Amino acid sequence: MIRVLIVDDSATMRALIAAALSTDPEFMVVGEAGDPLEAREAIKALNPDVITLDVEMPNMNGLDFLERLMRLRPMPVVMVSTLTTRGAEATLAALELGAVDCVAKPTSGAPHAFAALPDKLRAAAQARVRPLREACAAVETDGSFAPNDKIVAIGSSTGGVEALLTLVARLPANCAPTVITQHMPATFTGSFAERLNRTCAAEVREARDGDPLTTGKVFLAPGGDRHLEIDGVSHLRCRVAAGAPVSGHCPSVDMLFESVARTAKGRGFGVILTGMGRDGARGLLAIREAGGRTLGQNEASCVVYGMPKAAFEIGAVERQLPLEKIGAAIRQLTNKEGER
Repeated sequence: MIRVLIVDDSATMRALIAAALSTDPEFMVVGEAGDPLEAREAIKALNPDVITLDVEMPNMNGLDFLERLMRLRPMPVVMVSTLTTRGAEATLAALELGAVDCVAKPTSGAPHAFAALPDKLRAAAQARVRPLREACAAVETDGSFAPNDKIVAIGSSTGGVEALLTLVARLPANCAPTVITQHMPATFTGSFAERLNRTCAAEVREARDGDPLTTGKVFLAPGGDRHLEIDGVSHLRCRVAAGAPVSGHCPSVDMLFESVARTAKGRGFGVILTGMGRDGARGLLAIREAGGRTLGQNEASCVVYGMPKAAFEIGAVERQLPLEKIGAAIRQLTNKEGER
């Protein structure tokens, strides 16, 4: 039984969340709280396995509460957010602080938004949540780094916001061309690309159809109903096009990785990070079979060891590393002097 504490200033929203979990015998709503003070007391008294939290609560700062929680008593938190610019900014900040995942609030256009909540809470209840860490300083270019011909593709999902912020901070300003697919709603990816850009010495932005893959550029897949792939022959570029979900997701990591294997062949370099499910495993294997290099995040450093595990089990992962060492490994294997 997964014990859930619901934290939201809206009684209506608390009731909707409770109703979404009421038909699943795996969950027990052990309490509700309307503000951070109530939540703090409820955590002490009820010892929940996972918390749902709305950071957009008026007249109180949910982010401050989350930051204190992750510093003093780290535990799994799933954010409940509106799909607005303000909601996206608040949720991204929360995910950076260590919240495991987010789910959109129901609207007239998306009345069944909470259908995904049980699966997200299951994953969160099994997640490895660690104390809040300090932000990484960006790595600048030094004279010893000169990019080779590799094309880097990175895939992530649950826990990926924090993982990507850690990883891109370790990429040099003249990094190898890099493309990223992170499972994320469409309204979040633009803000997330800006956040990554502030962390990375290289330029990071949301991918547009036709963007050329060049040194020092990192492209993030737009969320929603489009996939990010690469195509081209002598000059590779981003291809962003609408499509049905693949491996259960849009954008799909498998779609990105398979396009890298098909187009870049031995120049491809795939990296699979924390996430729930199997998206990316098949595509990473394709990169390795095409002669490319592959890395996977190890179990101990993953928030959810789902996607890297699935890839490792089918032989797609050449080497597993802790998150903190993946950036350095990418620099080494994309450096003309360091590859081996």
